[in-house]
Amino acid sequence: MTPVRSEPELADRILGGWLGRIAGNMLGKPVEQGDLWTRDRIDRYLRRAGALPLTDYLPEPAGENDGVALRPEWQRCVRGRIHGSCRDDDIDYAILGLDLLETHGFGFSTEQVGELWLRRLPYLQTFTAERAAYRNLANGLKPPLTATHDNPYQEWIGALIRADIYGWTGPGAPRRAAQLARRDAVLSHSGNGVYGAMWAAALISAAFTAPTVRHALDTALTVIPPGCRLARTVRRVLTLHETRMTWEDTLTTLSEETAGLGWIHTIPNAAVLTAGLLYGDGDFTRTITLTVRGGLDTDSNGATAGSVAGVLTGADAIPGQWKDPLEDTVRSAVFGFDGARISELAARTVQLAETADV
Repeated sequence: MTPVRSEPELADRILGGWLGRIAGNMLGKPVEQGDLWTRDRIDRYLRRAGALPLTDYLPEPAGENDGVALRPEWQRCVRGRIHGSCRDDDIDYAILGLDLLETHGFGFSTEQVGELWLRRLPYLQTFTAERAAYRNLANGLKPPLTATHDNPYQEWIGALIRADIYGWTGPGAPRRAAQLARRDAVLSHSGNGVYGAMWAAALISAAFTAPTVRHALDTALTVIPPGCRLARTVRRVLTLHETRMTWEDTLTTLSEETAGLGWIHTIPNAAVLTAGLLYGDGDFTRTITLTVRGGLDTDSNGATAGSVAGVLTGADAIPGQWKDPLEDTVRSAVFGFDGARISELAARTVQLAETADV
C-alpha cells in the first residue's frame, strides 16, 4: 500500500478498483437479501459446503433448500460457473458515472445526471430511491424535489454505490471526489444517504495515497459532518477495532446499535463495510470475504470493499481466482455498454483521472 507515483501504477490501481468492484459484487450477489441471508445463515451455508475460511466465490449450494433461497442469478455467480460478470445496478452506476464524466466533464450538474439516467438507464433496472427519483424526473420534477417527493428511501445505500467513479478519477483528492459525489447523490438522496456517497468517494480517493486502510478511513471521515450518524457509526467501528474486539463481536455490537434501520439503509451497511475493511487489513481476499459474510446488502458492500481493496493493492496483486473468471467482460443495462471490456472501462477512467485538473 504505497502512494501512486507513476502513470502505469495509476492505471494498475484504477483497474484494480474496477476489478475489485465487480468481483466483490459477484461474490455477494447470490445472498443479497439481508433480512433472509443473515451473517449466521451465510456462515452456515459456507460450513455445509466446506468453504470456511472463504477464499473464492461462493460455492454451489450443498442442499436444495439453500439453492431455492439464493438470488435467481446464483448459477452465474458461483465458483466454476462464472463467465464474465452478471448485470447488476452496482456496476451499472459505475459505468453510468463514467459516461457522465466523458459527456459533461467534471463540471456536470445534478440535472445532467438525471437527463443521462432517462436516456441511458431502463426504468425497471432502478430500485428504491433511484426508482423514486427516476419517476419524479419523468413526471417533470427537478432536483432537489426529485430526491424528496414521495421517496421514503432517501437515506438508503443507493447513492453510496454510485460514488466510485469520483474516487477513481480523483486519486489523492478526497474532498474534490466527495463534492462530485454529493452533486450526483442529491438527485435521489438526502441526509446520511448523501453523506454515504461523499464518504465512499473520499475513501476510494484516499486509498490511492494512504499508507494503510485505516488512514484512508480516517481521511474519508473528514468530508462529512462529524456529528452525523454515519460519522458516529464509522468512528464506533474504528474504536471497537482499536480495542481488539473480534470481527464477529464488532458486528454484533453494531447490529444492536443500528437495529430497526433495515438492511438497505446506509448506516448499518457502512458499519459492515468499515469492519470488513479494517479486519481485512489491506488483504484483498480477506477484505471482500469478511465484508460479504457480514450480511445486509452483500453485493453492494462487497462491491465497495472490493473497489477500495483493489485500489490499495492494484490489479496485478488481485488473486487470479477473483479476476480470471470475469474474462475482462462486463454485462450492463446501460445502453451502449453491455459486453464492454473491463480493461477498456478502466483505461477510459485513467484518461479522465489524468485530465481532472485541466
